[in-house]
Amino acid sequence: MMQTGLIPNAHSDLVTDASYDFYGLRLATCSLDQRIKIWRLDENSGTWSVEDDWKAHDACISKVSWAHPEFGTVIASGSFDRTVKVWEQANPGDGDGPQLNGGAGPSSGSRWIERAMLVDAKGTVRAVEFAPHHFGLKLATISSDNHLRVYECLEQPSLATWQLLEEVDVTALPSASAPRSIAPTVTLTTPTQPSATLDGASVSLAAHAAQQQSQLPSRPGLGYREADGGWCISWCKDRYWGEIIAAASGINGLVKIIQLSAARTPSTILTLDPTPAPRPPGDGAARGIASPGDGDAPQPYAITAVSWAPSCGRSYHLVATGGRDGHVRIWRVKPPTLEDGGDTDGTDASDTRWSAAVVADFDDHKSGVGRVEWNITGTVLSSAGNDGRVRLWKMTAGNVWRPAGHISVEQAEEQAADVDMDDNPV
Repeated sequence: MMQTGLIPNAHSDLVTDASYDFYGLRLATCSLDQRIKIWRLDENSGTWSVEDDWKAHDACISKVSWAHPEFGTVIASGSFDRTVKVWEQANPGDGDGPQLNGGAGPSSGSRWIERAMLVDAKGTVRAVEFAPHHFGLKLATISSDNHLRVYECLEQPSLATWQLLEEVDVTALPSASAPRSIAPTVTLTTPTQPSATLDGASVSLAAHAAQQQSQLPSRPGLGYREADGGWCISWCKDRYWGEIIAAASGINGLVKIIQLSAARTPSTILTLDPTPAPRPPGDGAARGIASPGDGDAPQPYAITAVSWAPSCGRSYHLVATGGRDGHVRIWRVKPPTLEDGGDTDGTDASDTRWSAAVVADFDDHKSGVGRVEWNITGTVLSSAGNDGRVRLWKMTAGNVWRPAGHISVEQAEEQAADVDMDDNPV
């Protein structure tokens, strides 16, 4: 049985992101109200209490991310104001910066200081994520200008100086292992969904994005770049293969696996494309994935969530995606089995390349999926959709993925009420 908790009235507006720290004892939330809140878990009672609360940006905040604790208590936030900010928790008496929480919430004696502000984005910063700690203190961002940017901290004690290591237009990177020719920006050969626009709880986000449309070039018949720019990123957790990041941009339904290297420019080593390859007439369903019917005009959609699972000794990787088409997909991504430069005579050439296959495809949300996230062992996947539910997926015997339950806000409220009745009987 799932045990759930409820934080009522967490923010005064829509909560756009929530992120646990490394130990799962603190939670950072951000909102359209331009504020970041830090919550601490009481392990005895299982309740969350606000520890810090401050106005962090001059516009809606889209994402927050925790750095590994070996770099201190550090978070990064991305916003509609086109900036990324790096914050550090400091103790009173350090004499370094103002106290930002202004005494809001319980007196905790802690404060958060703005250490750096990164202003390279030309649009809404939709995702920020620190790299795995073995690569150093690095931060990746993606914004609605379609650019993936990777920064490295040059002064780790002060966190004040960050160098822009990579800046690449994700849509301009050629797709790898594509079964057919795919345009670098938008393709219409993708699975269908009712609309490519934001829906449900994301209407407010769309309204704020519309404020910037007049400042960005339009594309006749395809809308504004702000509406279909970069959406999400996720680092590969395995250090063996170097710095690899999954990124989704545009409304083509694709996720690009990008290799980063100091010796050469970023390149796409694999493209996750759920669209079935063209099949001969009368051949029946291909690869077990639903495809548009003959004569249908598929509509574009965006992949708005991607999460790379911890490897945990597997010979393959698991990558989860969620999109505006309402689907949650789990991909099995296999790295090359031969060393670079090895003899490929008599060997399947595919063994020298990255490959991927969809091992699970769920449409239970019946609406846009805004978040997918793995547990620490990469064995349970959670997804959140505009249907107001958080759903869990787990692999069973035979490597078959099945639904493992779901929770909604209404259920959490009912359970909280039941607990309250037990503690305070009439």
